[in-house]
Amino acid sequence: MTAHEPETLTIAGRAVPVVTANTVVVGTGSAGFCAADRLWEFGQTDLVMVTDKVGAGASRNAGSDKQTYYKMTLSGGDGDSVREMAETLFSGGAMDGDNALCEAALSARGFLRLCELGVPFPQNRYGEFIGYKTDHDPRRRATSVGPYTSRSMVEQLEKKVARNGTRIFDDCRVVDLIVQDGEIAGLLVLRTDVRTGLPDDGDAESPFLLFRCTNIVYATGGPAGLYATRVFPNGQWGASGAAYRAGVHGKNVTEWQFGLASTKPRWNVSGTYMQVLPRFVSTDADGGDEREFLTEAIPDYGRQLSMIFLKGYQWPFDVRKALDGSSLIDLLVYRETVLRGRRVFLDFRRNPVRDEFDPSALAPEAREYLERAGVLFGTPIERLKTMNLPAYEFYLNKNPYVDLATELLEVDVCAQHNNGGLVVDAWWQSNVAGFFPVGEAGGAHGVYRPGGAALNSGQVGATRAAQFIAVQRATSPLDKDRFAAAAEPVLRGAQELIGRATARAAAGVPDNTGDLLRDVGELMSAKAGPVRSAQSIHEALVQVHDWLARYDDLVTADVSSRRAVNRTFLVRDILTTAYVYLSAMADYVAHGGRSRGSVLYTDAEGSLPVVGHGPDARSELDLPELFRFRLDGGALDGEIQEAAWAPPDSGGSDGAGTADFVWRPVRPIPEDDDFFENVWRDYREHRNIY
Repeated sequence: MTAHEPETLTIAGRAVPVVTANTVVVGTGSAGFCAADRLWEFGQTDLVMVTDKVGAGASRNAGSDKQTYYKMTLSGGDGDSVREMAETLFSGGAMDGDNALCEAALSARGFLRLCELGVPFPQNRYGEFIGYKTDHDPRRRATSVGPYTSRSMVEQLEKKVARNGTRIFDDCRVVDLIVQDGEIAGLLVLRTDVRTGLPDDGDAESPFLLFRCTNIVYATGGPAGLYATRVFPNGQWGASGAAYRAGVHGKNVTEWQFGLASTKPRWNVSGTYMQVLPRFVSTDADGGDEREFLTEAIPDYGRQLSMIFLKGYQWPFDVRKALDGSSLIDLLVYRETVLRGRRVFLDFRRNPVRDEFDPSALAPEAREYLERAGVLFGTPIERLKTMNLPAYEFYLNKNPYVDLATELLEVDVCAQHNNGGLVVDAWWQSNVAGFFPVGEAGGAHGVYRPGGAALNSGQVGATRAAQFIAVQRATSPLDKDRFAAAAEPVLRGAQELIGRATARAAAGVPDNTGDLLRDVGELMSAKAGPVRSAQSIHEALVQVHDWLARYDDLVTADVSSRRAVNRTFLVRDILTTAYVYLSAMADYVAHGGRSRGSVLYTDAEGSLPVVGHGPDARSELDLPELFRFRLDGGALDGEIQEAAWAPPDSGGSDGAGTADFVWRPVRPIPEDDDFFENVWRDYREHRNIY
């Protein structure tokens, strides 16, 4: 038998293929491939990979003007240390100190490994890996290979995994985890390349595939399907719902990062796209009634241009900069698109406000930067071509094609990254033994994080998980009989869900999987995006609760459509995640949480953004009351919210189940334990992996 070839077992009355391996890595992004390669290097070669589409995902298809990788300083005379980098990460608020220390301690190891694999991070003629400052970064720890840094990482890691001979099962939708006595026992997936048979067609090839395993490394990315207005690439949805359904807890799930991005194609408009000072315009739904809307709230010419410039540095929506800083622009875009129902575009063909560009009106920081770049002239597109020609050419090579020299670029305030996620410990293991969420699926970050910290975190988490598995969890999976008993109710439930959904379609009820997928994303973007209120969260939660409670009798899928059958499980996954996330937002507000990070929570006792800047900026702008807020001010930086979903059959009040929450103190940064003889002795005994 070929290594990891499926064998057929009879479970839940049907013949189903089963693959057996010590570890299953789910996801083929930079974190997933890193985990698979590290496992192989550490001696755990009994592994397979599973993915819904090898070529999909944010690592391979997302980026920005200069996609950043964050690591400890490796050049120049500036001081740095593991402890100092850990404190920088920890200072973001609501971050566990052991995760921060690990991300700092392994940053050089992970970075240099990528260099050895062929990722062309820039170095000077003496071999120093040069760096620059990124947001929330006191040092020059950031580096980049351009807008596709993570793609380069994926490509090189994928080559290495291919050389290792690790088998990849493609076209697999995660359906459910199989957990026995608090430990991972396996995984159920839907094979999206196999036609689903009719419920009574016992001879049809099973569309389901089971994995019998001891460990799962979950590198499925963030729950991108939650939001319709998102910069996550097409084809990335996430699979966090399956984890919640299996009893895995969430951590800091309220904390998202939002920012300005083009919508067709999806891409962050950070860096040079803002620094060349494009014009912001809005139109009606049909493209008419063009307005230069920023001027309504920022009539001062020099201040408006300076704030646009700062969006290049300060790209994420940061509520601390919304009162009188650059994030006011995000709120004004949100007002146009969400509250007024208009469309917003960047216009690189003409200068903002005035036809003639007047650099003397710029703030010194912006004027000096553009002067050094040699672009104190012309129109935005002329400045862009001079300053960063590849940024212009990027949109010429995308689908859909956009020529910034002749066309408007549609943008919105988009969901970009979930700083929270599934709970992880210092080895990136969750509360379910043998389940390791890595990359964006894992909730390793705090409220704020330095730009590029996510790429480092994915490599570190994958390495830590692989180390732990290789030393502590190298045992064989459950025997076939015990596995079949554990898998039977999970497989039966999936079969019954498909049976009911396809039976309704056969009876003439229209397929609604696409509508549900669209509706939940639009609801979340409208009610629970970068601007939220207790009322909007409640309204969204009521609707998601209703959908989830009725889901088994609501979803309808055409049996002849592999996409519809796939979406039956995808929508359930997204609804489960949305229910947990919305419940967490409501609990955050009830816990006294206020505006922080990349989210504004409406507060009737707060303030609206103000006219002007600095201590004399007292007059409030004429903006919707929805934008009235109070800053958290770090009040909850020392606490972490953990979330758990309980299914209906384990105490839930109805078909939607219940979401429960606990607040706990952050784990502090561990104290130094660096007496060499002690560390060396323990390392010889068990590699200090415990």
